[in-house]
Amino acid sequence: MAEKSFKYVILGGGVSAGYAAREFAKQGVKPGELAIISKEAVAPYERPALSKAYLFPEGTARLPGFHVCVGSGGERLLPEWYKEKGIELILSTEIVRADIASKTLLSATGLIFKYQILVIATGSTVLRLTDFGVEGADAKNIFYLREIDDADKLVEAIKAKKNGKAVVVGGGYIGLELSAALKINNIDVSMVYPEPWCMPRLFTADIAAFYEGYYANKGIKIIKGTVAVGFTTNADGEVNEVKLKDGRTLEADIVVVGVGGRPLISLFKGQVAENKGGIETDDFFKTSADDVYAVGDVATFPMKLYREMRRVEHVDHARKSAEQAVKTIMATEGGKTVTGYDYLPYFYSRAFDLSWQFYGDNVGDTVLFGDNDLASATHKFGTYWIKDGKVVGVFLESGTPEENKAIAKVARVQPSVESLDVLKNEGLSFASKI
Repeated sequence: MAEKSFKYVILGGGVSAGYAAREFAKQGVKPGELAIISKEAVAPYERPALSKAYLFPEGTARLPGFHVCVGSGGERLLPEWYKEKGIELILSTEIVRADIASKTLLSATGLIFKYQILVIATGSTVLRLTDFGVEGADAKNIFYLREIDDADKLVEAIKAKKNGKAVVVGGGYIGLELSAALKINNIDVSMVYPEPWCMPRLFTADIAAFYEGYYANKGIKIIKGTVAVGFTTNADGEVNEVKLKDGRTLEADIVVVGVGGRPLISLFKGQVAENKGGIETDDFFKTSADDVYAVGDVATFPMKLYREMRRVEHVDHARKSAEQAVKTIMATEGGKTVTGYDYLPYFYSRAFDLSWQFYGDNVGDTVLFGDNDLASATHKFGTYWIKDGKVVGVFLESGTPEENKAIAKVARVQPSVESLDVLKNEGLSFASKI
C-alpha cells in the first residue's frame, strides 16, 4: 500500500482546517511538513456562506470568493497559497480508520498516512430524517446543507422548481436562514418545527415572536408544534407532499431539512476520552492521547468563563480553537508557553435585512429592551440575561459595530445590576457605558 508521512496532519477540510493552516504558516511551518486531508473536493472555505449568499439570485457568492480566511477579514487562501507554503492539500480523500497508537490513518482507497502530530478537525455531519426511519425520507429533492455539494444540489433544484413550493423542516439556524434564502428566490415557503417557538436553544419567546412575525410578513408560513412524519412522491420519485404528525399535508417541490448535527468522532472511539458528545480536551485543545489535538465542533473544552466543559458548534469557535491548538503545538516545540483558551460564546445570523449578534450565556432572568415593533423602520432591540445579580448574556438585533462590541464587553465583564427595571429602562445605553 502507498504510504505518505508528515510531521503534522490536519484531518478535515472545513473552517478549522483552513485557519489552522494559516496559523501553521504564520508560525513558520516548513514545506512538506503539513498536510490537510479532506473528503471534500475543494480547499477550505467559509461554510456560513452556503446558507446565505451562495443561494441568493443576485450578488451570489461562489468559490474562489469565500475560501478561508475572508470570513474574519483575513487573506483569502486559494489552492495556490497552500502550494506556495509547501502545505499538501489531499482532497476527495475519506479516512476510514485511525490508529492513534501507531499514528496512522487509512483512506477508503487504501492509502496510508503517517503523522507525528494530529489535529482532528472533522467537524459535524447533519442529522438525516432517514436516520429516524421517516417514511419516504429518501425521496428526490429532500435536501440537507453542510457542504458545497449540498448547496450546489439545492441551487439546481431552486432553478428547476422556479416559483415552486418549499417546506423547511426545522426552526433553528438552518431553518431560518434557508427559509429566507428560498423566499428571496420567489419560492413559496412553509416552515415546520415541533418547538413552541423558533431557535429555542437561544431565543426567548419574546425574541422569537419578532422573527416569526417578520417572516410571516414576508409571506413565510410558520407551522409550530408538529413534525414531518412522511413524504409522498410523484412518478419520478420527487417529493410532492409532506405529511405532518397533526394530520395535515403540505405540497412541496423542495424540502430542506435542518434538524441538527452530530460531531464526527467515530474514528477515534475508544482511543481518546470523550465528554458531552465530543472529544475531551484541555484549554490548549490537547486530547487525552499524546500528540493529538481536537478543534472546532468536535472538541469539548473548559469554558473558563463559566467553569464548565462545553462543546460549541459555531464558526467563530472553529476559527479560534484551530489557531489556539496550532500556537500550542509550535510553542511547545520551541520550549515556550502560550495562554490557555478563554472563549466568550458568540453567535450571529443574517437574513433578509436583519442581523443579530449574541454574546455570553443565555441563562437566568431576561429583560427585553428597545424597539421590537414589526411596523418600525429600525427594529433595534435586544435582551439581557441576568444570573445571580450579574448580566451574563446579551442579544442585539440591528446593532452597529460599536454597539456589538459593547454587548460583547458586557458579556465578558458580567457587570452587576441593581434591578431588572433599571436594566429595562436603560436598555442599550447600559451596555454602552460599561
